[in-house]
Amino acid sequence: MSLPPDLEEIYFLLDDGGSIVVYEEKHTSWLGVLAFSNEARAREFVGASNLAISEVVAISTSDAASIAGLIAQVKKRAVRNLLLDLDFKSGNCTIVEFEGDRFGPSRAWQFTPRKKL
Repeated sequence: MSLPPDLEEIYFLLDDGGSIVVYEEKHTSWLGVLAFSNEARAREFVGASNLAISEVVAISTSDAASIAGLIAQVKKRAVRNLLLDLDFKSGNCTIVEFEGDRFGPSRAWQFTPRKKL
């Protein structure tokens, strides 16, 4: 399983400095990028978490060059996957691994933050 086939865009949260928001999972040394299947889910997460963000941005799932560029940039920050549609309260999400410069396999995931969200 990879990204849902009907997913046309992926939405990301940017902090006040313009960086993509990432989270570290408990018992790991790598990070996951927060990503959402629609803007409403992104805004729900922001509301539930009280996260200070400057904007929500989207990338088309068919834009291979932009996705490759994004993955290359975040890998420099020890990011290894996407946390797609992370529910702030339950921690349920879909984890999407990176394979080179593209999205790879995905699976249901129970996210446990390194520090309390």
